[in-house]
Amino acid sequence: MMSLMLIFSLVASYLLGSIPNGLWLGKALWQTDLRKYGSHNIGATNAWRTLGKGPGFLIFFLDMLKGLVSVWIGSVLVGTPTAMILCGIFAIIGHSLSIFLQFHGGKGVATGLGVILMLMPVPTLIVFAVWLAIVAVTRYVSLGSIVAAALVPVMAWLFGYSYEYIIFGLLAALLIIVRHHANIGRLLSGTESKIHAGHR
Repeated sequence: MMSLMLIFSLVASYLLGSIPNGLWLGKALWQTDLRKYGSHNIGATNAWRTLGKGPGFLIFFLDMLKGLVSVWIGSVLVGTPTAMILCGIFAIIGHSLSIFLQFHGGKGVATGLGVILMLMPVPTLIVFAVWLAIVAVTRYVSLGSIVAAALVPVMAWLFGYSYEYIIFGLLAALLIIVRHHANIGRLLSGTESKIHAGHR
């Protein structure tokens, strides 16, 4: 029974993570396909740039909620830290490789934030503060996201979380950083776009 509940939880988390909020809401509310503008990404950063601050915040919150709810599903249906972590990972994978988008998707930052907020609340606040500071100073969301992702396993270790959480942090960081490989290239070449709102 436990195995069946775990499988159900993982599938539910993947499907939840797969919901392309940016794409669907962009089309439904603002008649805009985010894939045709800016970075062509469906995430909150491109929504901010293309549609404005309000839509960007909304999509960020909804993508983060996918991570929160997925971990909650694991806690309620299975009730073990491992299940919660796996559900979080599956939500991030769903966001990045959505079944609704032929296994394409966003970069997993907002969804990942929701996951670590449920798993490690205090370290998440520190990671988010670092992200916010980097973005405020440099205006590079990608740089903030890459540094913040790399900090997650470090914070898990510093705060004494068990090895499952540290491994989760490493896997999540690796996935998010790999998804930013093009941004890393642009950062190194000085051609990365800075954050500005509503320049469709």
